Amino acid sequence: MERIRQNSLRKTLESGGVALGILDNTYSPTLVEYYGELGLDFVWIDFEHGGPSPWDGERLTGLLRAAELVDTELLVRLPSTEPGLIRKALDVGTRNLFLSRVHSPGEVEDAVSATQFRYQDAAGERGLANPRAARWGLAEDYVKSEDTETVIGVTIETREAVESIDDILSVPELGFVFAGPLDLSVAYGHPGELDHADVTEAVETIRAAAVDAGVPLGGLGFGMDDVNEKAKNGYQLLNIGSTTGALKGAVEGLLDDFERPV
Repeated sequence: MERIRQNSLRKTLESGGVALGILDNTYSPTLVEYYGELGLDFVWIDFEHGGPSPWDGERLTGLLRAAELVDTELLVRLPSTEPGLIRKALDVGTRNLFLSRVHSPGEVEDAVSATQFRYQDAAGERGLANPRAARWGLAEDYVKSEDTETVIGVTIETREAVESIDDILSVPELGFVFAGPLDLSVAYGHPGELDHADVTEAVETIRAAAVDAGVPLGGLGFGMDDVNEKAKNGYQLLNIGSTTGALKGAVEGLLDDFERPV
């Protein structure tokens, strides 16, 4: 019988630690494996803004296998809170889900319930079968381990979500909230103006509420000085860059250093 491995990202968040990761926007299993070898805690795969279909279980399975090989965690962002999509992602072996565009605590609670076989001492909405997540029926304690090892988080990136932040944070078994300044800048009428007072106030509202509620907080790091500052101010899940961003910096640096022959 196969025993399912522990979720190291959940362990880090529950212990009060800080997890660092990178967005791989090339959707490459090779790079997921490489980032794990480099020591990152998680690799963020975003199915909201690009990449293959979030319903493509075979493609997602390849990314998951690469992460499992090097003992890192895949953080999978889905474009909606649709319960069927959540269950599909979990059944292929995803343990860490990140949902976009939430608006209300009820929507969040429905999404969390879709990840659980038992939820709040009642029936959850997770479907029971023998997919890859269950090691095709070989895993020991599959139901119990899934309910205790899965992490589900939501992005707070709408006005409605900010206004309902305390109620969202009170949803049982919510793994984390992620302050999304980019979409908040759109929601507050200042697209791309991340330093606008309305946007920074919304982000601070999310941060303070999450810290007060004891719910892990995630965010974007804009350079390592910003990452370090956020880690000191309650952030536990921090994205430190992207594949294309890292390549841009590396290639531009090489080109800048090139001494072109006269």
